Amino acid sequence: MTSAPESAEKMAERIFAAAQPGVVYSEAVTAGSYTVITASEVTAGGGFGFGQGHGPADSGQESERAPTGAGGGGGGGSMGRPVAVITIGPDGVTVKPVVDATKIVLGALTAWGAVAAAAIRLGRRGRGR
Repeated sequence: MTSAPESAEKMAERIFAAAQPGVVYSEAVTAGSYTVITASEVTAGGGFGFGQGHGPADSGQESERAPTGAGGGGGGGSMGRPVAVITIGPDGVTVKPVVDATKIVLGALTAWGAVAAAAIRLGRRGRGR
């Protein structure tokens, strides 16, 4: 049986394995005189926790405490998304960004929501005077 720190280390190794060069840059695809490689953004993270509780010993004396339970847990994940396409051809090398429209729209909605919330708060303060 592996100990908790060993299990956590193995899990972390699997999570951070996502940041290997083969994941960040795809295999080159060649068609005619052009070669295309995609570049990706890779993020990974994790968290772990362990604990132990104590209660009164079986003797019934409050000054003595015996372990009554222990536990631990952890989790993590990794994510990757394409960010650029690198094209190598007779005219040289070009790098074109991959635009994530969903991320742009979510960012705009978040910014608009923050501005609206601030305007509402300022409006309430002005009327409260």
